[in-house]
Amino acid sequence: MDTPKEIVNRKAKFEYHFLQGFEAGIMLQGTEVKSLRRANANLNDAFCLFKEHELYVKNLFIGEYEYGNIHNHETRRDRKLLLKKSELKKIHRRSTEKGLTIIPYRIFFSDRGFAKLEIFLAQGKKSYDKRQSIKDRDAKRDLDRLNKMK
Repeated sequence: MDTPKEIVNRKAKFEYHFLQGFEAGIMLQGTEVKSLRRANANLNDAFCLFKEHELYVKNLFIGEYEYGNIHNHETRRDRKLLLKKSELKKIHRRSTEKGLTIIPYRIFFSDRGFAKLEIFLAQGKKSYDKRQSIKDRDAKRDLDRLNKMK
C-alpha cells in the first residue's frame, strides 16, 4: 500500500511561536480514515479546546469519502484527541496561562498505521515578529538561489 502523505498547517508557523509539542491519537470513523489516507483534509481553520477534562479538535475538515454512501461522516464534526492523563493535565494547566493556545499542526500516520495529530502549545506572534519571519525567509531564498547558480 502507498505511504500516505501528511497534512500540514503551514500557516501556523507564521502565526505562532511553538513552545511544546505533543503527539495525540484521534478518534475517527472508518470513512474519515480513508479520506485521510487520500490526503483529503485541511487544518487551516482547526483549533483545540477542552470539554470536561477532555481535549477536542474543532473545525478540522476531513472531506467525505468518495465511496462512502449513506455511512459517510460529517466533514467538520468535533473529534476527541487521545492523550495520556498526565499530558492532558500539563496541556490544560499551560493553556490557561495568558497568551497560550493549542494549535493542531500536522496529521500523519504512525508506523502502526494509526492517524496521529501533532499539536503544539503556542504563543501568537506580534506583527513585527511576522515581518522578521518574512525577512528571514526571503534571505534564505536568496542564499539558496546564489548557491544554485555556482
